[in-house]
Amino acid sequence: MSIEIRKITAKIGAQVSGVDLSAPLGQETVTALREALNVHKALVFDDVHLDDEGQQAFARHFGDLTTAHPTVGAVDGAPNVLPVDSERGRANHWHTDVTFVLNPPQASTLRSITVPPYGGETLIASSAAAYRDLPEPLRRLADTLWAEHTNDYDYAVPHEEVDEEKAAQRAQFTSITYRTAHPVVRVHPLTGERGLFIGGFAQRIVGLSTGESRKILDLLQPYVTRPENVLRWRWSEHQLVLFDNRITQHYAIDNYDGRPRRLHRVTVAGDVPVGIEGKESYSIEGDASHYTSVAA
Repeated sequence: MSIEIRKITAKIGAQVSGVDLSAPLGQETVTALREALNVHKALVFDDVHLDDEGQQAFARHFGDLTTAHPTVGAVDGAPNVLPVDSERGRANHWHTDVTFVLNPPQASTLRSITVPPYGGETLIASSAAAYRDLPEPLRRLADTLWAEHTNDYDYAVPHEEVDEEKAAQRAQFTSITYRTAHPVVRVHPLTGERGLFIGGFAQRIVGLSTGESRKILDLLQPYVTRPENVLRWRWSEHQLVLFDNRITQHYAIDNYDGRPRRLHRVTVAGDVPVGIEGKESYSIEGDASHYTSVAA
């Protein structure tokens, strides 16, 4: 079958047809999908009939898998599969997956399990487009900055009254504290593109106070989330989305009136981020070796 790739927006996203994800993929197909991912940052596959094992098998074409999450439990019997379930909390917050560890996943796959009758879209933003949009003075500043990413803040519990259930979710999410310093501008290892590597887990600019850091991050983040840089994906049954976690952010919109919404996530182990001067990220606190290997 011939692969067909159709752009969804000018800056991010493409729909892929002509690939049977339930079958082992040949190297030529995997190479074509990797090249498409490099260009479009997020790929959408329709009419996908996979179970958890099939989703893992597809993701393994791109590298070793991580376990489900450093601190959050996996699907029963599938240690590499994370249930993204509205009943366990809602990630209505811009972020790149698991940037609080030294080598965050290189790619994420999301597969629709239960889709609400309306709402529940996933937004995926190109941080490469965001970097290109920066005015030259801001770009020069961003090039010099490093940010400390951590899981130890209120991402796990929304800004509302904390009940026992939410307190338990936060306790689990922060059961191991992670702090890692990453370059604010990351160089993609395959394309050489530069992207803003920030998002919700980036809590402080190295060398600045918390207040100063917040002002800088609040200045840069809106370039990522400009509507022109965002794919807004409305889920249907039997879909899978593959996105490059090294050069995107995403956000799950909480606009479905508490109806059931469930996706399954499988992530591919990543490399240690590198800044424009060739310096690698460094860990400050927390060992994630139980969660992920380091991609070569």
